[in-house]
Amino acid sequence: MSNVDTRQVGRDSLFLLAQIRVDGEDTPVRVKVRNLSAGGMMAEGNLNVMRGARVDVELRNLGWVAGSVAWCQGDRFGIAFVDEIDPKLARAPVQGSTVKTDRDGRPMSSNDRDRGLRKL
Repeated sequence: MSNVDTRQVGRDSLFLLAQIRVDGEDTPVRVKVRNLSAGGMMAEGNLNVMRGARVDVELRNLGWVAGSVAWCQGDRFGIAFVDEIDPKLARAPVQGSTVKTDRDGRPMSSNDRDRGLRKL
């Protein structure tokens, strides 16, 4: 895909944490996931990566996903996944979680949970 084509791909803006392991490094580094699509993600973190570097990303509910660094700008960088993922799974609550979510898998505030309930 060209740069123009990739801008048309639907992506979810969100805030998740993920672990990234750069090829050749033993220790994964925690990063913030700023947006996520089936084909890749934008991450932010204190990680020195170069375009083309092979990486593995551990995403919630998906496990380790292989990819490569597509671009770098400051402390943000893009990762293109080798195989497409379902980004909704990463946004869904972790199995066994007691956090209440809306129908799109986003955590609900206490105000949202109480809305529509009759007070006694």
